[in-house]
Amino acid sequence: MSRVPLLLGSLLPALAGALLAQGPAAGAGNPPARMARIGFVSGVVSFQPSGDTAWSVATLNYPMATGDRVYADRGARAELQVGSLVVRAADQTDLTVTDLTDQFLQLGLTQGTIRVSVYQLAPGDSVEVDTPHGALTVLDAGDYRVDAPPGDSAITVSVGKGSLQWTAGGVAQTVQSGQSIRISGINPIQVASVPRPAPDGFDQWSADRDSRMKSSASAQYVSRDVPGYDELDAAGAWNVDPVYGPVWFPGTVPPGWVPYRNGHWVWIEPWGWTWVEHERWGYAPFHYGRWAYLRGAWGWLPGPMAVRPYYAPALVVFLDGTSFGAQLWFPLGPGEAYYPWYHHDGDYLRRVNVTNMRNVTNLARITDVTYINRIQYRNRGVGTTAVPTAGFQGRGPIAGRVLRELPPGVATAPIAAHPFVQPGVRAAAGGIPEPRPSTGRRPTWIAAPPPRPAPASGQNQPSAARRAVPTAQGAPQGHPVLITRQAPPPQNVPFPQRQKAMQPDDGRPLEPQQIDNLRAGKPAGARRDPEYPPHQAAPAPQRPANPSTGRAAPAPQRPASSAPRPAPRSPNPKERRR
Repeated sequence: MSRVPLLLGSLLPALAGALLAQGPAAGAGNPPARMARIGFVSGVVSFQPSGDTAWSVATLNYPMATGDRVYADRGARAELQVGSLVVRAADQTDLTVTDLTDQFLQLGLTQGTIRVSVYQLAPGDSVEVDTPHGALTVLDAGDYRVDAPPGDSAITVSVGKGSLQWTAGGVAQTVQSGQSIRISGINPIQVASVPRPAPDGFDQWSADRDSRMKSSASAQYVSRDVPGYDELDAAGAWNVDPVYGPVWFPGTVPPGWVPYRNGHWVWIEPWGWTWVEHERWGYAPFHYGRWAYLRGAWGWLPGPMAVRPYYAPALVVFLDGTSFGAQLWFPLGPGEAYYPWYHHDGDYLRRVNVTNMRNVTNLARITDVTYINRIQYRNRGVGTTAVPTAGFQGRGPIAGRVLRELPPGVATAPIAAHPFVQPGVRAAAGGIPEPRPSTGRRPTWIAAPPPRPAPASGQNQPSAARRAVPTAQGAPQGHPVLITRQAPPPQNVPFPQRQKAMQPDDGRPLEPQQIDNLRAGKPAGARRDPEYPPHQAAPAPQRPANPSTGRAAPAPQRPASSAPRPAPRSPNPKERRR
């Protein structure tokens, strides 16, 4: 299949365009539209989810959220992709994604070396890097390097292109293209202009990765805010379909390959069950866009180019396989609505759909939650995956656990709001467990006072300055201290507490007010959000699927009393209680 030019004239309807022109959603409690993709791992790289103390092996394509942490050990490297910027970590680097929202990325660098490549800084977007010697705020698109060697009492900040502002002790200093500063000491702190260090192997590797992304052919068809778009170049080919427009067809998959089958399920809050695909290119096509089965092959349809995309944990439809002892799902097709199984408002529901589908003409209908049971899903007959519930819960690949024959009742199985499976510790850990790496505890953040006016770099500013910085009074003993301009959100509640609170509702993530209650030491309390379609528990299966044979047991007769109830006729997503 050859590449062909992108057809023009495939525009969003006026309604959708007007909606998206308003900018990112700001609904209280909505999940962010962005995640940080682990896009490259070399050597021993460890991962620690927010709120937990255990470590696991960092997994390629794993989506990182607020509070998650990575550590690249000796000789290791890692890359995090967040929309139109990339953060790369050299060895012995301890890095926390302190906060990640639609327009703000905050990083905590305890030790090590990072490079931040900002390809585009949209109006209203902000990037902050907190260090033991001050907070760094990126002011323009460009490339930036921060060195905080382990055991050293100083950091070096270098700007290749762009500009940033360093803040500590109530003073701000701007660092421009081609400049470097060295910051040492604590009280008082010393700042001095220094020659920009000569490029090393880490710089060259980062530059090569930047060049690859900037020259990607797939950027003609996929928004550069979609992490992993460059991976599609070597793994498949683009075709322009007369009906669907640009379609990407993977060229490296085996016969019988089906989307959302070569990977595993993990638990990431607030989204809940989240898919991690195992192919190197398997991030963008599984969290954005739609899949279509065209002329005997699976093709991926990206969303529109003109709007910022919205991340989704898995663009699939679940079926109720409770009576089969299995979990079932299939990929959403073109024009088919995605109904999130986690807390959100009506604005989020519209945006997560319209940014992942082209040529939306029925926006009001597809975002009506009563429509879910009337959709004729085109991929249901060709792309349904069935896995025994025990195989779904395991952290390993599900490919070897897929039932070779679907249960006979799958054709009429009702749509499910989400998998009716409680997550275990293994699902929430993020990867294969590994011993604690050679780094310290999670950092503690302290706020720097507002900066006083100071001359810009190179404008009669002394080459060295001595300034006082906030003290670490009240910080937990043994925790490194980072200086910040914006106070970070609290860490997640430890998973055992969340797991216990979720027990009354199988596989349903907690809502924002429930998390707040747990943080305050209170019971989680009742849920407020309705489910679509409503969930009514089915009886326990009489004969569960047998993973050793790959065959499903005959489905027991479902009593009439356990049949799924129809969805309410006139709910309004805007009126959902938050």
